Amino acid sequence: MKLMELYQDKIMGAIRGLDRIRFRGTLRLLANQSGLRRFMSHTNILLKDFSGRVEDLTSMIRKSCEAKADEPGIEARYLRSSWIAKENLARNIAAEKGIKEGSICLFSVVEPCIAPMVKGNKAGKKLKVVMAKRKCVWMYHYFDDPQFGFGHVRIQSWLPFNVFICVNGRHWLERQLQKRGIGYIKDGNCFPWIEDIEAAQAIMDKQLRTDWTKMLNRLAFGSCPALSQVLRPLRPEYYWSADATEWATDIMFKSTEALDVLYPSLIHHAMRVSDSVSVMKYLGRRSLAGVVPKEVISDYRRRYEGIRIKHWVNHNSVKMYNKSGSILRIETTVNNTRDFKVFRHPDDDNSRPASWQKMRKGVSDLHRRSQVSDKCNERYADALASCQVEEKLKEVVSPACNKIKKKGKTYRGLNPWQEEDYKLLTFLAKGEHAISGFRNRDLRKWLYPESDKLEKEEQKRYSGRTTRRIKLFRVHGLIKKVAKENRYMLTAKGQKFACALMTASAVDIKGLTNIAA
Repeated sequence: MKLMELYQDKIMGAIRGLDRIRFRGTLRLLANQSGLRRFMSHTNILLKDFSGRVEDLTSMIRKSCEAKADEPGIEARYLRSSWIAKENLARNIAAEKGIKEGSICLFSVVEPCIAPMVKGNKAGKKLKVVMAKRKCVWMYHYFDDPQFGFGHVRIQSWLPFNVFICVNGRHWLERQLQKRGIGYIKDGNCFPWIEDIEAAQAIMDKQLRTDWTKMLNRLAFGSCPALSQVLRPLRPEYYWSADATEWATDIMFKSTEALDVLYPSLIHHAMRVSDSVSVMKYLGRRSLAGVVPKEVISDYRRRYEGIRIKHWVNHNSVKMYNKSGSILRIETTVNNTRDFKVFRHPDDDNSRPASWQKMRKGVSDLHRRSQVSDKCNERYADALASCQVEEKLKEVVSPACNKIKKKGKTYRGLNPWQEEDYKLLTFLAKGEHAISGFRNRDLRKWLYPESDKLEKEEQKRYSGRTTRRIKLFRVHGLIKKVAKENRYMLTAKGQKFACALMTASAVDIKGLTNIAA
């Protein structure tokens, strides 16, 4: 990572890995109307009896959760509002009762859901099952697992009995550091100091080799054993997917002062050059955990102000913020996997040759999803590093501003002060392209927003014009094509070129004169 190379004398190291993960368990048989009809046929449920029979199943689910909570004697509480901060409440209960491991509490609360309902069809004078928005009781089981740390299981008590499990890779890491006797400071979900950073990174890497299905089934059925029996005589299995993942790269600076000096220039780059429209200020308060030498602790005991910069596209985002005063965190959040590819057999058919397929949310693609997120963080960090180079502006930009000859054809140089070329550069510098690159249509919409309202033939004409702009970028080495995709990524040369010119264009003449002096 170029940013770490530039400031290696001020940095202790970095930790990369999963942060918050929200898993979703789905009984696919009940997730569609044909599956529901099959279930009702096997269990002899008539449409007119549907609500009553499902209420019996709901009662079974709730009683199973409550019986499981009675075994360790944890508190079971009904919450009057879904707006109550459940995680904070669970942590307070754990602190009050001195619970450091195992089950903490069980909450039940009415919240919205999507579930099957029987409705009448006036035209056909028949009843039918439809999936609709409604409300039901959700069961929240909070725990502090000896392996995974703090988390919770959220169970929908009404058909189709969806399950959500939230864990945190950093809490997981803390448990493993404790087992190995490795010293650390933990502030919330980050580590300002770890005694053995290489060992900690090895633990984070090992997380990706987890048998996710086995782990998630254990947590789900451990919270509600009735989930494995409620659909008898059918025995469908839960399909586990990663609904949302956060992959964080934490660059650990040796002191708050070292990051304080660097961070303003990174913020300027992200706001003015990378075009972030989401900027948030926040105040942090530390709650440190871990046993470390006193001289290390003293460096982190103060309230600090942080600034978060965020870029997002297609429900995915990359953001940067300073945590605990001395940590620079770059974090990629993936909610929509369809922009990414994974190399696998189509439809899991081993008889067909493996090829690049659209990434699924299923846990079988989680390893590849983590690789993609890690690369995104690395690209964003490299883009930040491009604003820290000490090369002269002329040395960085002049090659791309002059004519170039490729395969006997001459291509013009870029003119950053010409309106359309300047607009091209602002597009290149946008931070969200670090997530998954850009396509022809993305650049077309940026250069010619009016083209979306035109007929298809006219749109093709604008797409052709955009293709020529992309070709110009490629011959100058500012972008590269993603293999086997019509998608493009910014190169290191392109990062420096766009950053240098966008930064220079944002500075007034007086500022440039002062810098030159």
